[in-house]
Amino acid sequence: MLLRLFALILLGGLGCSQAQAGPNGARLFTSHCAACHGEKGTGGIGVPLALPSFQASVSDDYLRKTIRLGRPGRVMPAFPSLKEDEIDAIVGYLRSWNSGPTVTYSDKPVAGDPAHGKQLFQKYCVACHGANGEGAKGTGVTFSRPRDLPIMAPALHNPGFLAAATDAMIKTTLMKGRAGTPMTSFLKQGLKEKDIDDIVSYVRHFETQPLADSAQLLEAETPVIVRDSPYDLKTTVENVKTAVTTHNYFYGRVQTLEYGLTRPETENPKQVIVYFCNISLLNQALAIDPRVGMFLPCRITILEKPDGKVQVMSVNPKVLSRLFNNSELNEVCEQLKQHYTAIMEESTL
Repeated sequence: MLLRLFALILLGGLGCSQAQAGPNGARLFTSHCAACHGEKGTGGIGVPLALPSFQASVSDDYLRKTIRLGRPGRVMPAFPSLKEDEIDAIVGYLRSWNSGPTVTYSDKPVAGDPAHGKQLFQKYCVACHGANGEGAKGTGVTFSRPRDLPIMAPALHNPGFLAAATDAMIKTTLMKGRAGTPMTSFLKQGLKEKDIDDIVSYVRHFETQPLADSAQLLEAETPVIVRDSPYDLKTTVENVKTAVTTHNYFYGRVQTLEYGLTRPETENPKQVIVYFCNISLLNQALAIDPRVGMFLPCRITILEKPDGKVQVMSVNPKVLSRLFNNSELNEVCEQLKQHYTAIMEESTL
């Protein structure tokens, strides 16, 4: 009886210990954040989170809201599925790189003159943050930014940033700058504190303005474009190859859908992919966001169904812009969608 009681107490204690352990911040950071921010927070596509000046200038609340809300259209996604204790665990892990005290900020608005702030913003801020606070172009990797810049200037006219950053935090950043980045102290540039208040007031004024283009996300009607072909499989494939070249793409190759996934003799010859490419569009897309390379070259799939009917289909490129949370891809993805649709329709007329 005593042995059974001891076993129950031991098991109960283990269960309690496991329940109290909570989420693992390092593990969560690795699975959700490291791909963009680096394993040790040194940066990449995302900003360098371990940078001492960054750690010293942002509050835990700012980090929590940034993880929860993201930056719509600016590569940093929102993480609505993460639980509060998981976000807290990630923030705690980020702070493990910080040897200094953690800063907190007042929620009190900064009183300033937004009209004068706009004038100062145009003079001191637009070179990095854009004429309307839309942020610098490109992602954080050196392929899509000047190599002498450690980070891309963030978008200030962005609902995620404006919800996460208090006026006091923005003011402190302007006054002190951020060592290790192009952001320098505005006091050292000759501005007075009242001038900085005016700039903060203007930045906060963005909340009353329509969303900047950099915060716009494309809505894809459907993730896949599909067209029925009146022709047999072989004829449809030839039609696609011809249509590809008439739209200034060069034809690459045709292979079965199962190529490389099974033994050659078991591949289904009635399911094939036509690969093609446009170097100009390819370079344009890669310069905006190198992750697009995962979905290149362009491809259209042709399937012959059991009833003999043939379908032509492709991924809707407009999904990529939303998937990558990068509004700069909008124009390219819209072009690609129109080209894919035209090629498929011409090949099935």
